[in-house]
Amino acid sequence: MTRALLRVFIGLFPCLLLYSCQPSETAAPPNVIFILTDDQGWGDIGAHGNTLVETPVLDQFITESASFNKFYVSPLCAPSRASFLSGRYHLRTGTVSVSQGMERMRPSEITIAELLKDAGYATGCFGKWHNGSNYPENPQGQGFQRFVGFSAGHWNNYFDTELEYDGQFRKSSGYISDVITDESLAFIEENGDGPFFCYIPYNAPHGPFQVPDAYFNKYREKELDDRLAAIYAMVENLDHNIGRILQKLRDLGLSKNTIVIFATDNGPNGQRYNGNMKGWKGKVDEGGVRVPFIVRWPGKIAAGYQIEPAGSHIDFLPTVMDLVGLSLPQDIDGISLAPVLLQEEDQIPQRTIYTHVNFMTELYPYPGAVRDGRYLLTVKEDGNELFDLFGDPGQEDNLINEIPKVARELLSKYHSWFQEVTRETGTKPPIPAGHLEFPQVSLYPQEAMGITDSLQYQEGHGWAHDWLVNWKSPEDSVWWPLQLAEPTTYQVFMEYTVPDTDLGGQVLVRAGQQEINATITRAFDPDYIPSPDRVPRIEVYEKEWARLEIGSVTLPAGRLQVVLKALEVPGSQVCEFR
Repeated sequence: MTRALLRVFIGLFPCLLLYSCQPSETAAPPNVIFILTDDQGWGDIGAHGNTLVETPVLDQFITESASFNKFYVSPLCAPSRASFLSGRYHLRTGTVSVSQGMERMRPSEITIAELLKDAGYATGCFGKWHNGSNYPENPQGQGFQRFVGFSAGHWNNYFDTELEYDGQFRKSSGYISDVITDESLAFIEENGDGPFFCYIPYNAPHGPFQVPDAYFNKYREKELDDRLAAIYAMVENLDHNIGRILQKLRDLGLSKNTIVIFATDNGPNGQRYNGNMKGWKGKVDEGGVRVPFIVRWPGKIAAGYQIEPAGSHIDFLPTVMDLVGLSLPQDIDGISLAPVLLQEEDQIPQRTIYTHVNFMTELYPYPGAVRDGRYLLTVKEDGNELFDLFGDPGQEDNLINEIPKVARELLSKYHSWFQEVTRETGTKPPIPAGHLEFPQVSLYPQEAMGITDSLQYQEGHGWAHDWLVNWKSPEDSVWWPLQLAEPTTYQVFMEYTVPDTDLGGQVLVRAGQQEINATITRAFDPDYIPSPDRVPRIEVYEKEWARLEIGSVTLPAGRLQVVLKALEVPGSQVCEFR
């Protein structure tokens, strides 16, 4: 089950989907598979010069495909995903960072899945979403008819875990990357008559670093430290699973009519081989944002084609739309790379590509970067830097004082861009509710609008899955803004843990003008769930939670506030709140 404050159980209504099927005199539209890995850097592929990691499938895939030598994404996970899906810079979409509600993409954004679904494509997403967990910000609200995976920025355990299956959590069996692949293969087989769009955003090699023994032991034998051995082992497992997807296409006779695209969402999660580029995940330098982008379409796109002009994640949506023969949407930032991929043109129109990163703080213009082809200007709090990427791809020679005019021009462009794309980026939007399509709404402490200072996150950062501790006073509270589409009656539950010695805490939920309360009478204080991490994690560990039924509320349409607080604290704490 989704772990959260509010659980809503109202009638689920059957939905009849009607499709109009008409014979076509033209060739069948191509299928599209988009494979996106998490925290795999440009250098985490053997064909890119890494002599330690073994990726035979990706190495062969590169020889069969067109590859962009310079392709740029955002420095962090959720922003890159928002731009891939929408064709727009992530700051326009509401996705500012990676947690605390800043990862949410506005449901008004039109995604590639919505566009393809409207054109008759079956759409499925399998893996890590990370752009909003409540409908209509979740995959189903953004155009995916099928979803297996999780909506948070990371997952706590990768073996025999719980995953969301079209809105319901249930136990999976096996290693998570294998499970995601199994579900993707089933979707491809079910929709083999096409056309289909299969989005596979794997969560590896993002931490926690867990991987089957056979892969891990292989890299430990290369005398790598446990962290690097685990990362490369996770990458090789991904390589194996990508091979399973490509083999399924061959088995079904779909290879020639399927566009397969591979990319990663940011630079590597830590310092390791990355082609001598400066920086890594979270950095606006080349190493934090330059990633593989590989496109295979047998008979249409030349095998082994290396493309020098730069592409960007905002180009993914218009490129796919162009390749499958559909008109491009309005109000996007990206351009179609199809003419270059199909070798109808050898150049991309001159343009400027922008980068920004935010770490769950107040939104500032920096760190950021602007690339105009030759020059890269990085905008940082401790000083700007200018580099000539043609002559100095490793960013070793700062030219800020040698060609100040270029630096001033690029900085002016950057600030104009930042002001323009953040015009609608303000406070966190209210959490959507009151949608019969998804009658469950989950309120996490990370997405709260406010938390009193005494309360603390267990791990400290407030990333996904963290919870609140140090709840000792009736003066403490957490509150969330909700926007209800329709008047709705909700059953309210709270997830908690508490030892016997602290029983009796009374909690109150105020939702709009209504108040309900309940007393915690059941002790539940479990140990952490065993986690087969190869190295100690920085994310919070996982444990089971008890549920306290608080009562029901009937809420009107519109905006209101939900507040959680304590009425009585007879022990040393109310509880730990999830």
